[in-house]
Amino acid sequence: MPPGFHRLIAAQFVSALADNALLIVTMALLQARGLPGWWAPLLKFGFTLSYVFLAPAVGPLADAFPKARLMAWMNGVKIAGVAALLVGLNPVAAFVVVGFGAAGYAPAKYGLVTELVGPHRLVAANGWLEVTVVSAVVLGTALGGVLVSPLVAGLAARGVSALHLLLAVYALAAWLNLGLPDSGARYPRQSIHPAALLRDFAAGNAVLWRDPLGGLSLAATTLFWGAGATLQFIVLRWAQERLGLPLHAASWLQAVVAVGVVCGAALAGRLVPLHGAARMLGFGVALGLLLPVVAATRSLWLAVPLLLVAGAVGGLMVVPLNALLQHRGCELLTAGRSIAVQGFNENASILVMLALYAALLAAEVAIVPLMAGFGASIALAIGALMWRRRRMAA
Repeated sequence: MPPGFHRLIAAQFVSALADNALLIVTMALLQARGLPGWWAPLLKFGFTLSYVFLAPAVGPLADAFPKARLMAWMNGVKIAGVAALLVGLNPVAAFVVVGFGAAGYAPAKYGLVTELVGPHRLVAANGWLEVTVVSAVVLGTALGGVLVSPLVAGLAARGVSALHLLLAVYALAAWLNLGLPDSGARYPRQSIHPAALLRDFAAGNAVLWRDPLGGLSLAATTLFWGAGATLQFIVLRWAQERLGLPLHAASWLQAVVAVGVVCGAALAGRLVPLHGAARMLGFGVALGLLLPVVAATRSLWLAVPLLLVAGAVGGLMVVPLNALLQHRGCELLTAGRSIAVQGFNENASILVMLALYAALLAAEVAIVPLMAGFGASIALAIGALMWRRRRMAA
């Protein structure tokens, strides 16, 4: 890998680690304030809003500045969001601020990977990236569980809260970003007029959806990340209601899924070439079919391997398709613009699925049929994409 790649991986890991720990800590804040359960998905909803509404601007922004510098700035925005929580801002509003930083960070991060690494190494680079993303979910949720446990609660009496510790983690991520190399890639300046940004973004979105390979991979990753974000909350609720675990212990089961994704991502990065990415859609069907089986179990010892396998098949599907989407996006648009289009679609999917999940929670739908129906819907949607791919190949 080129110089600076592994520092980029480390910077991405530390920043994502703090994001995932912050989610668990803020969920605990909501519970401590006695707010109803359907507020928890609103945290992720608020975080994701920025990805959708800022998508026309963050792509050109990532192409206008050295991406490593922009990543450091965006970590500063995340620090501001945590500071807002410390002074008493509403948790959902604070997560909107953190989401603003994350929305600007994502196209810079993925765009820098695309600029530094050639197409022949892009699946392997994405394997590294997804391993660190999901490892950050594993360790971030675990860290969040520790931070809301009685072990750390005693520190609060000394003036050191979980949020203070997370500020230090975000500061470390910003320092790592400042040491990243400049890829040297430069793009033509775009108009910053809102109407021009919207027109350019809409055109780029249409180009990527109309491309046979770009549209197929965009549809698959859009579905996967929307489902994955919702599964974070479904698994937490299922573990608490079905297995009787407290929040800090339930977060470890969420981490088990992430370990499986790491294993699947690592295998995909080593074994799947870019031209074979579309053949991995079948693993998405397997993921959907596993969820009703998980929902029906009451045994922790059975749930752990099932969640591990579910994560692994998800990783095997998403890493090659994500690499294919980045490759086609960079060929058809630019690194920053293509990632912004990808982020818009994937996070719009997250908003829709989280809103639906919050509505089902408010309607008091039982967790087992909810989880089973969710899995069946994933399997059907991925099956439809496989049918579409066969029609295109015929």
